Amino acid sequence: MLDAESITSLQNARIKNLVKLRNRRPRDRQSVFIGEGFRAISRALESGIAPEEVYFCPDCFLGENEVPLLEETRKKGSELFELSKHAFEKVAYRDRPEGILGVFKQWNYELDDIPLSETPFLLVVESIEKPGNLGTILRSADAAGVDAVICCDPITDLFNPNVVRSSTGVLFTMPTVMTSSKATIEWLIEKRIRSAATTPHARKLHTQSDLTGPLAIVMGSEQFGLSETWLDACSNKVKIPMAGQADSLNVAMATLITLFEAVRQRAL
Repeated sequence: MLDAESITSLQNARIKNLVKLRNRRPRDRQSVFIGEGFRAISRALESGIAPEEVYFCPDCFLGENEVPLLEETRKKGSELFELSKHAFEKVAYRDRPEGILGVFKQWNYELDDIPLSETPFLLVVESIEKPGNLGTILRSADAAGVDAVICCDPITDLFNPNVVRSSTGVLFTMPTVMTSSKATIEWLIEKRIRSAATTPHARKLHTQSDLTGPLAIVMGSEQFGLSETWLDACSNKVKIPMAGQADSLNVAMATLITLFEAVRQRAL
C-alpha cells in the first residue's frame, strides 16, 4: 500500500517506546507526545504541524481517506511505519483504534506569544486535575472563539493522551499556555484585560455581569474551585444559577455555559 517499514513484533523497540509515551516522564524526557486518530492527525496538518513519525495499520482503517492522509504526512517529512493489527492494538490508546497514530514534538507557548485580538477574549483555568476535562475545555474555548487558553498552576500536563483525545485535535490549533497564577494576573493587568471569576459564592449571575470588552473568564479546579489568589485578584465575580441539590457543575460544563454567555453578550 505504502512504502513503509513493517513492524509486527511486540518486542520491537519502537513499539515498546510508544507504550512508554502514555506516561508523562518519558514524554517530557523525549519532548514528544502521541496524537491518535484520523481527526487529530488531520487537524495537526491543517495547523501546519506534522508528526515526526506515523504508525498505521490498514486492518484498522475505517474508510478510504487514511491513505491520502498518510501520503500527506510523508510529504511533510513524517517517517512512516506499518504495524500488524496486534502491534497497533498494543500501542493504541483508543478502545476502538482507527489505525493511525502520530508522534509529535511538544511545544511551549509563553504568555507574550498569545495572539491577542482587537478585543481580547481569554479563558483562564486554574489547577485542572482531569485530562478529559482539560481536553473538553479546549474544545469549548475553540467553539467560543477565544484567543487562547491559559492553564495556571497545572496539575495535568497538556500532552496527556486523554487531553489530546478529548480535545478532538483542537490542541493543535488553540494557543494554550501553561504558567503560574501570579504571572498570569500580572500579565492581564499589564494588558488591561479584565478578569471575571466564577464562584458559587458570587452575588451576581453570569447573565447579569458585563462580559464584553477585553476579558478573561477564570475557572477553578474540579475539587476546590478558585483559589483565594484569583478571588482576590478579580473584582468581577459571577455564578451560574443552580436549582437542584447539586452544589456545583462539572468544570467543563460550567466553562461552556459561561463562555457562551460572554459570546452572546459580545455579539449584541
